[in-house]
Amino acid sequence: MQRFAALYAELDRTASTLAKREAIASYLRDAPAADAAWAVYVLGGGKLRRLATSTELRQALSASTGYADWLIDESYEKVGDLAETITLMLPAGDGTLADTSLQSWMEEKLPALGRLESAERIEQLREWWRRLPSTQVFLLNKLITGSMRVGVSQRLVVQSIAQWSEQSTDLIAHRMSGPWRPDAAALQALTRDADEGEHLADRPYPFFLASPLENDVETLGEPSLWLAEWKWDGIRAQLMRRDDNVGLWSRGEERLDGRFPEIERAALSLPADGVLDGEVLAWDAASMMPRPFTALQKRIGKLKPGAKLLTDAPVRFMAYDLLEIDGVDLRERPLQERRTLLAGLLEKTDAALMLSPSIVADAWEALATEREASRERQTEGLMLKRLDSPYRVGRKRGDWWKWKIDPHTLDAVLLYAQPGHGRRSGLFTDYTFGVWDGDTLVPVAKAYSGLDGAEIERLDRWIRAHTTDRFGPVRAVDAEQVFELAFEAVQLSGRHKSGVAVRFPRILRWRTDKGIGDADKLDDLRRLASG
Repeated sequence: MQRFAALYAELDRTASTLAKREAIASYLRDAPAADAAWAVYVLGGGKLRRLATSTELRQALSASTGYADWLIDESYEKVGDLAETITLMLPAGDGTLADTSLQSWMEEKLPALGRLESAERIEQLREWWRRLPSTQVFLLNKLITGSMRVGVSQRLVVQSIAQWSEQSTDLIAHRMSGPWRPDAAALQALTRDADEGEHLADRPYPFFLASPLENDVETLGEPSLWLAEWKWDGIRAQLMRRDDNVGLWSRGEERLDGRFPEIERAALSLPADGVLDGEVLAWDAASMMPRPFTALQKRIGKLKPGAKLLTDAPVRFMAYDLLEIDGVDLRERPLQERRTLLAGLLEKTDAALMLSPSIVADAWEALATEREASRERQTEGLMLKRLDSPYRVGRKRGDWWKWKIDPHTLDAVLLYAQPGHGRRSGLFTDYTFGVWDGDTLVPVAKAYSGLDGAEIERLDRWIRAHTTDRFGPVRAVDAEQVFELAFEAVQLSGRHKSGVAVRFPRILRWRTDKGIGDADKLDDLRRLASG
């Protein structure tokens, strides 16, 4: 694990995407294949099970150092990352486990740790810490807690593998989609030379992602060159039917089998095999419009929904692209051709499969008018797709744009703060905001993006000087600071103490010109949620 620990430290030291890619590619060239496979899995976002609780880690640290609990808690609060806190407080290990391979840790030692009783697990942690150098202690604790944030995206890992193996990024991305087993054979299969007409029948295609439209829409040229359709607010997914086997994959490459059985049954009514790109939506058959995303949330966590839930929260698959038909990859064909084939495929299928309607307009002004009706249609704006565009991989600008409606805004008061993660672990960067419910400020939203570095540091100093109470890593603060928040929608919700759920909140600006009396009221959000 010594080589991977050095890579992890190098990735943590730099913000340069190019430097990160070079570091990963260099590691892959030199590391044993089995270790490299596990590195790809871990850095690429593979799921890691938490193997020890925070309490067990603290107890192991206290037993190893003799430090009082209050000192450990104060140090953790200051550092903001438990793995780093432990590393800083432990004495140096003797290094006798330093040469243990990453494969051995991932396949033998760590799984065995998870099977121990709590007291045995604490003793095992202490032994490992005594026998590892500090850099490996830090990495080991990251692996144990399942928190591996180091500024590396799956896309960056794909690019690094492509650079090392001299294969195309699109091919690597497709081979890595879906389940991927981290072993030497899988790594070799991932990087082998491309086969003519290679067909990965058990995997979804990498998703093509739209970019936000930041310039004037008229800079796109003639509207006749573009397909306009609604930007649906659901679960992005690929619906696959191959040889009468149906699969539904989320954008996060998670199999959704069994969660939306009406969509899976409908796929069997297709006149041909195919892979459809689209959106899973909660659907109101009476109005022929999508229901709010909160209605869909009732279905997301249910692996096998019962009859009542299927009736109360029906869903539809809104298809807007066709990536494959009868085993033929269509992604390089123009969108206009793919859509014509899609329309024909869906012409006589089950009602649970729908074709995303196109919005016809001969001028951008007319489309802008249509866009203003987005909220009434429970959509987020418009999608603009070049009619001659192929289906690309990832977020490549130029062919697909999301032209979203302007967000809602509210003025809210900062109530709580807690440290961030990774590079922000030593700063308070995650904030909870409230609005007025009568004479009381009630929490309604959490946000962690929107401030620049200087503002974060200034607010961090203010939070430390104005803390009124502490709840673990969370601090309550004096109700003095007002922030303008943007959000996409708000829904009534019995799951939240405030009675409302705010969707995608983020900070627009710090309103130092306003006092807390200027903050919005909960009744305003309730009225907005009610329609």
